[in-house]
Amino acid sequence: MSKTTYVQDYQAISEVLNKYIEGCKQAKSSIMKSAFDPKATMYSVGADGKLAGGPIALLFEGIDKDFRPSPDAQAAITRIEIVGTAASARIDANGMSGLSFTDFFHLLKVDGQWTVISKIFQPHAAD
Repeated sequence: MSKTTYVQDYQAISEVLNKYIEGCKQAKSSIMKSAFDPKATMYSVGADGKLAGGPIALLFEGIDKDFRPSPDAQAAITRIEIVGTAASARIDANGMSGLSFTDFFHLLKVDGQWTVISKIFQPHAAD
């Protein structure tokens, strides 16, 4: 049995994150759900300066209710850092349902599979 290499982990994490990107672009949470652990969380700072968010189900609900398909949206995985079974990543996106944002993800390799445990994000002024 061969040991997983950094390159294999990097590619596996990229695949997980691309599910999120594609789900945002198509405005379908069903595409991204498998990228997240059911106990995952999502937080940001609201317009009032206070912590906003909670269970990842809030993301799925927002994608399905408030997003519209954005086939021309652009997103880039700008960073992935891996140490053993823990990783962090950054995605920058423009034009997702008219929104631009930066997402930071924490992932863990659970039972051999990378999964998002938490997401925090910063929205940006629309272009």
